[in-house]
Amino acid sequence: MHNTISEITNIRERIVGIGQQVPLLDGRQRTYINLDNAASTPALRDVLDTVNSFMDWYSSVHRGTGFKSRVATQAYDDARRIVGDFVGADPQTHVVIFGKNTSEAINKLAYRFPLTQDDVVLVSLLEHHSNDLPWRGRARVEHIAADELGRLDEDDFDRRLAQHKGRVKLVAVTGASNVTGHLPDIHQLARKAHAAGAQILIDCAQLAPHRAINIGPLDDPAHLDYVALSAHKMYAPFGTGALIGRRDTFEHGEPEYRGGGTIEFVTQETVEWAEPPDREEAGSPNVVGAVALAAAIKALRTIGMEAIARHEADLTAYALERLLNVEGLEIYGDPDPRRAASRLGVIPFNVGDLSHFLVAAILGTEWGIGVRHGCFCAHPYLIHLMGVSAADAMQVRADILAHNRRHMPGLVRISFGMYNTTDEVEALVQALTAIAQGKIAGRYEQDTRSGEYNAAGWSPDLSQYFRL
Repeated sequence: MHNTISEITNIRERIVGIGQQVPLLDGRQRTYINLDNAASTPALRDVLDTVNSFMDWYSSVHRGTGFKSRVATQAYDDARRIVGDFVGADPQTHVVIFGKNTSEAINKLAYRFPLTQDDVVLVSLLEHHSNDLPWRGRARVEHIAADELGRLDEDDFDRRLAQHKGRVKLVAVTGASNVTGHLPDIHQLARKAHAAGAQILIDCAQLAPHRAINIGPLDDPAHLDYVALSAHKMYAPFGTGALIGRRDTFEHGEPEYRGGGTIEFVTQETVEWAEPPDREEAGSPNVVGAVALAAAIKALRTIGMEAIARHEADLTAYALERLLNVEGLEIYGDPDPRRAASRLGVIPFNVGDLSHFLVAAILGTEWGIGVRHGCFCAHPYLIHLMGVSAADAMQVRADILAHNRRHMPGLVRISFGMYNTTDEVEALVQALTAIAQGKIAGRYEQDTRSGEYNAAGWSPDLSQYFRL
């Protein structure tokens, strides 16, 4: 194992809020342990400092003649270039379109990509809802199967490509699962998709903070046609994301949002649309968010994507080894520490017969450890991983529609960032061992509507910690 502490000490010092104290059920305070990075990462100090510096120069961008507008416009254009460079995009053939997040980026592509109801979009079973639902209203969606460990079944992918030969227009696949951390071979999938006459979109929301991305030139059979990412998962939670993809897709057709900035000229009868990316970015853009994303990318590249991957692989291997020693704990996905380098540090599990709602509540309330639990916006994938029968799934659906989530199936998920440590893993293992042994201090009551548990009699004043 690499010297984890020496590798990441500087990184921890650059994380905003890394030493934040939180209250525990027994009245003590503890430094918060954030193991929920797959949902959203904290901000890098580099990013916050850049944003604070930029705010002195913030102004409207494009067409403003004032000096501040010129500075802000340059910063916004620089941010677009930096994002494109991060994924290896060629500005002659690719375009970088800013938006709120990955979900909006994929919805934009679903609106703009030429599809009919008879066309087929192949979507993997691993997908976040944001890379599944937008396609369902545009074409016939076929789901690529997953194996028992939650890995994409490439043989099933091959079968579906052959079965729908000539009708598959797009393959939409995650670059990294937000549930199990599985890393599909995206360039191999791209090669096969292109050979079948299809294009490919990679949802890089989970991948971008952890691995280098190479979109590739359009004449490379293994190139990626489109990638989407979110700044809030890349240590820049300032409300932006990006869709990077083929310029030719956006050079024709009308945008889904129309308004200021999207046009060249308008009369009462006609509209001449602007060239991309302006055509796709209606209204005043989130310039601060774009600057923040660019600052995060510069920081990640300075740290080194290989160094990040190496540290997180070591940490994941360590965590898998230690978690396997917790009595009654079951890991979903690939539990083998020897394969940690070929996955991300996203580990879902359950502890015996305990509800995932309850385990997550105890971790937060008694141990100051933040995790995620539930289905992680990937219901079909969770149903597959947990072996939920069709009949049970229908019962869950009926219960939820009746506002009863008490027995909703789900998992507890830990997910690492580049700043997490083995000491934090040890704290988690200590907590889970106590929970598995029934050493629970509080008496927890479940809310039927939400399914969440809360410790009876414990209601800290949240406004004491932050208030607007």
